[in-house]
Amino acid sequence: MSNARILSVAQIADAQEATPELRRQLIDCWIAVTHSGGAAGFPFPPVQDLDVAPIMDKLLSRLHPQHSRLITARVDDVLAGWVVLNRDPYRLVGHWGTVHHLQAHPKFRRRGIGSALMRELRKIARDELGLEQLHLAARGEEGLEDFYSRLGWREVGRWPGALRLAPDDTRDEVLVLLDPL
Repeated sequence: MSNARILSVAQIADAQEATPELRRQLIDCWIAVTHSGGAAGFPFPPVQDLDVAPIMDKLLSRLHPQHSRLITARVDDVLAGWVVLNRDPYRLVGHWGTVHHLQAHPKFRRRGIGSALMRELRKIARDELGLEQLHLAARGEEGLEDFYSRLGWREVGRWPGALRLAPDDTRDEVLVLLDPL
């Protein structure tokens, strides 16, 4: 018998595809990531269902085949991580997408989940949505610049001191670009 774990990556392009079970798993993952110090949108732990569920519902309601995709990673059918890809509907900026909320559940960190999600996201952006570039903003001083750099992204700017996590902890918001796809 093998101890190998099976990683599968999938996408959801319509709110109707998001089951109540998946919604629950996404919320639980987001809470676990936040409580472990992850930079995934809720900088002030602890958070609860009351904090995360409305944001998750809004995110899921915006899924659309042409404008927003949720990409999930599972290990042996257990949700291990997820990320969102959005495309602006306006023609002026419709050639690029924005990446949001990349996260790997703490139980699955350092196993390539984030990299697998970002590789799949890149493929979907290029091959299915016809995007030419991707943008994201990351919290500085988390080591995320190195992670994204290994995947071909490059830093294109910073908003100095944009993120105040505590009175004595102010960080830059790092602007990162992947171009070409």
